[in-house]
Amino acid sequence: MCSILPMLSPQTTDRVREVADIEDIVNEYVPLKKKGQNLWACCPFHNEKSPSFSVSPAKQIYKCFGCGKAGDPIQFIMDIEGMSFTEAVRHLAQRYGIEIEEERERTPEQRRALSEREALFMALNYAKDFFIDQLKTPEGRAIGLSYFKERGFTPEILEAFDLGYAPDSWDALLTAAEKAGLQRDVLLKAGLVLQKEGDAERVYDRFRNRVTFTIHNVSGKPIAFGARILTQDKKQPKYINSPETEIYHKSDVLYGIFQAKKSIKAQNNCYLVEGYTDVISMHLAGVENVVASSGTSLTENQIKLIKRFSNQVTVLFDGDAAGIKASLRGIDLILEGGLHVKAITFPDGDDPDSYARKVGPAAFREYLAQAPKDFVRFQIDLFQEEAAKDPQARVALIQTLLTSISKIGDG
Repeated sequence: MCSILPMLSPQTTDRVREVADIEDIVNEYVPLKKKGQNLWACCPFHNEKSPSFSVSPAKQIYKCFGCGKAGDPIQFIMDIEGMSFTEAVRHLAQRYGIEIEEERERTPEQRRALSEREALFMALNYAKDFFIDQLKTPEGRAIGLSYFKERGFTPEILEAFDLGYAPDSWDALLTAAEKAGLQRDVLLKAGLVLQKEGDAERVYDRFRNRVTFTIHNVSGKPIAFGARILTQDKKQPKYINSPETEIYHKSDVLYGIFQAKKSIKAQNNCYLVEGYTDVISMHLAGVENVVASSGTSLTENQIKLIKRFSNQVTVLFDGDAAGIKASLRGIDLILEGGLHVKAITFPDGDDPDSYARKVGPAAFREYLAQAPKDFVRFQIDLFQEEAAKDPQARVALIQTLLTSISKIGDG
């Protein structure tokens, strides 16, 4: 009689999805060759002479255009080794040194909560696909795609970051999603639609007439959106973002972490910037180990997320001195989190996005290589003009430095 393996906890499966690398795994079975953004090989699942088996490191998926086999690292191990889902997760957990937690019997409440989370993931994935598809419509091409092209965003970048367009309509997403079988209450909980106050029947799309930036979790699942307005309407905010939900807590998330994690690990350094376009411009310049705090103050959980992949953070500040001084608490938090930290500033008026576009990829990469300062030198340079003229400012600078140094855990 064959024994049945005990159920794995969702945490173990999530951790495997976060850490397992599709390129690393597939390379053990077939040699991969880079062509464009993807890697190619002759398919290990059927006989062929010319490569039709594609691996996308950015999306962590594989697909054979010959036999149709496709999936993520877990699915690949299932397909190639003939394993069940649980066996494949265990196999990868052991390979990557991930502790295996067994699943305890779930209560009805836990089963219901798990089902609700899955429904939210499905709704957000549907919305991601909907926004991407809208870029192919006449309206989407004229407004959304033309904006991305003006910024120099390539088709590969649009695909890697799941960029899209929300049409100028009150209920285009709502109508399409309900037609596809998604429940209205799930769309509300996912933050994709809003309910008019005092009128439960009046439900409308949250994102309208904006380009959309998909926010992924570490394993690549869409969990939220940011959306930028393209008109000059002063009454509207430039960006609107998904609200906090059961699966999206902005203080736990870094924009671009899914696309950057492999490069952060390889470079043993994580560039930290402020916004979506900073991340994407740096990718266009050939710098992929970059994430954004997306306009929020850096948090402990975000630092822990970086620490999974590297113990070195390089903070990229805009050229505005007042803004830099207001952001210095982030350096102390990084030091407190046990990471090494360096800082880079850009000339006045420039941020990573504008500077990369101004000087071009090669000069931008050269600047990043030459400009980092350790946090002590960075703070001295930032305050030295004031400190040179004013003894009290000099004392304040020394106190600031001592506070930062005291955050380092090594006695």
